[in-house]
Amino acid sequence: MKTFSIGGVHPCDSKISAGAAIENFPIPEVAYISMSQHLGAPAEPVVAAGDKVKTGQLIAKANGFISAPVHSSVSGTVKSIEMVKDLAGNLCKAVIIDVEGDEWMEGIDRSEDIVREIKLDQKEIIARIAECGIVGLGGATFPTNVKLSPPPGKKAEFLIINGAECEPYLTSDYRVMIEMPEQVLIGAAIMMKALGVTKGFVGIEENKPEAIRVLSGYSEKYPDIQIVPLKKKYPQGGEKQLIDAVVGRQVPSMGLPIDTGAVVQNVGTALAVYEAVQKNKPLFEGILTVTGECCPQQRNFKHRVGTPISKIIEAVGGVPEEAVKVISGGPMMGKAMCNIDAPTLKGSSSVLFLTEKQTKRKEEGNCIRCAKCVSVCPMGLEPYLLNKLGRAGRMDDLEANRVYDCIECGCCSFTCPAYIPLLDMIRLAKGQVMRIMRSRPKN
Repeated sequence: MKTFSIGGVHPCDSKISAGAAIENFPIPEVAYISMSQHLGAPAEPVVAAGDKVKTGQLIAKANGFISAPVHSSVSGTVKSIEMVKDLAGNLCKAVIIDVEGDEWMEGIDRSEDIVREIKLDQKEIIARIAECGIVGLGGATFPTNVKLSPPPGKKAEFLIINGAECEPYLTSDYRVMIEMPEQVLIGAAIMMKALGVTKGFVGIEENKPEAIRVLSGYSEKYPDIQIVPLKKKYPQGGEKQLIDAVVGRQVPSMGLPIDTGAVVQNVGTALAVYEAVQKNKPLFEGILTVTGECCPQQRNFKHRVGTPISKIIEAVGGVPEEAVKVISGGPMMGKAMCNIDAPTLKGSSSVLFLTEKQTKRKEEGNCIRCAKCVSVCPMGLEPYLLNKLGRAGRMDDLEANRVYDCIECGCCSFTCPAYIPLLDMIRLAKGQVMRIMRSRPKN
């Protein structure tokens, strides 16, 4: 069975919410819709306090090439446009809407009928995706229309749909694959047409046999799309690792996936593209997993963007008594929330509750030169060395040893027998080095 060729670890996958079918979460009474829901410049509001808006209506335009428009996830009256705190406690601009019913914009197809014929041409597809505010839902939230428009001199050869969902606990992609498989494949076909390629792959890890079975059955209708079972290994959902696993090509240092001829998109993104192109539906809903061993209810919710996370937590009985951390994302790459009143975003993937036993760090010891961190690094780096160089502030040596290639997966910290927080230091050092590199004059 295929997998990537360098490093990786095997954490317990803990997919305890895999059996929880997707449920519609109630529409909130007040929606807090952030203007910073994508990589790049925040969107610019085009509504004002007192305006009436409908579900799916444009409320903020893209503000630059790397940006995406934002649409209302509810109908009602714009209460205000002000700064609100995000999950990390940072202030960001948001459109706050008092909800009144649920009146959708005309032109959005709300039927459950599957639309298979792709009528739009290549340029129309990319334009529709841009207009609907579609972004990558695998974590980075990069504007999808930009990713489907390779720069001059670069040409896509194939599309890879990321169904690995290698991060422990998360099951939203799994539920999408088994509940909406044909929509995912049509979304993939749409993106293949936009890219001008005739070959597509869907990579799915072996711990999701039902998803492999269901998608393989539907893929008979889409012979240009191959379902590729993958060995379970973290971080196989990383773009570079997935390309290596599926087609055996390696992205060069400081390179991009398109350098290998690949464009990688997430399962959730494929669904969003289907809904945008075939249903004219902007991206204002998402699928979010609520999970954790101490969580009494395992759920996968379809939520309206801008729903306060505290409302979602209330729906499962509140923060469990044993929980000491609430994580946005998974345990390997997710971030601890310091503000559970923050609203959901387009890219929100989970609310994960962890106990003290699961999160308490053991006392840091001395490096025993075992090189386990080297053997598991999926980027072929030397984490122990980067940690030492970072602590010593040796920026030139950090750059020479490719700290910028770190994907911050946490494999090094996960495997270190001395419990050295390698990723913490490497992440800080990488940020400093990247700032230095960006400050240099361009030739």
